[in-house]
Amino acid sequence: MKNKLVKTLVFENQFSLSILDTTEMVNRAIEIHDLSPVASAALGRTMTVCTYMSSGLKSQKDKLYVTVAGDGPLGKITVCGNGELQMRGAVDNPYVDIPLKPNGKLDVGGAVGKGRLTVVKSMGLKEPYSGSSELVNGEIAEDFTKYYFYSEQQPIAVALGVKIGVDGKCVGAGGVILAALPFATEKNIVKVENIMKEFTDVSTKIQTLGVDGIIEKYFKEEITDEIVEYSPEYKCLCSKDYVKGILISLGKKELDDIIEKEGQVKVDCQFCEKKYIFSKEDVEELYK
Repeated sequence: MKNKLVKTLVFENQFSLSILDTTEMVNRAIEIHDLSPVASAALGRTMTVCTYMSSGLKSQKDKLYVTVAGDGPLGKITVCGNGELQMRGAVDNPYVDIPLKPNGKLDVGGAVGKGRLTVVKSMGLKEPYSGSSELVNGEIAEDFTKYYFYSEQQPIAVALGVKIGVDGKCVGAGGVILAALPFATEKNIVKVENIMKEFTDVSTKIQTLGVDGIIEKYFKEEITDEIVEYSPEYKCLCSKDYVKGILISLGKKELDDIIEKEGQVKVDCQFCEKKYIFSKEDVEELYK
């Protein structure tokens, strides 16, 4: 089953609606990083909302870099994407394991802790756009809602969810995001507030209804524009040439010091766990 993002306008063209199914993306991250359930939920929620953010980039070449740096046992969450919706992500401690909440749900906020959310968008300008805000509770949805309101002056309603099965795999992940346009009326704002109450268990709705089923059940009567569909994916863009460029930027002296101490230069990609090894001869070749 492929990842899916649909976008349209609803409530008299006063809100943009985005619905995402990122189940496959989360399972790819679990497969690569061997994530614990709570790490899967934290990274999955972040990749879901970052996929939404990437869909707003103006060009396929534009890039997005997001960090959620909390003081909890999970450590930092890092997610990158681009205008083609090629997403990838990692967490500092993929094996983190903390008790469930009293309601039986994964304690993502407890794993993330307090800290800061930072967004960098590289859009072909002289300087990249950068914005940040303090985390609300580490549960990700509320944190990005605050970020959008204060850093991008965009009121949005965000529901995110990741449901992990008994085998450790994701059975449902995604989100529903409604963004108010400047002329949104009070009447439709109230409608949005009421409909978002239906998505406290959005991962279960993704699992059982899918994106199309959610549209049919909750938004069919409110759609006022054509529906546009995208196919995001988990895709790491690392390559040996890319790593060579990074090594060259470090300078020959530093690489020679590493060779002297370690006998080789080893680079691990944080997003796909691929290992790149360079011998002394490889390093000499870089600087010819």
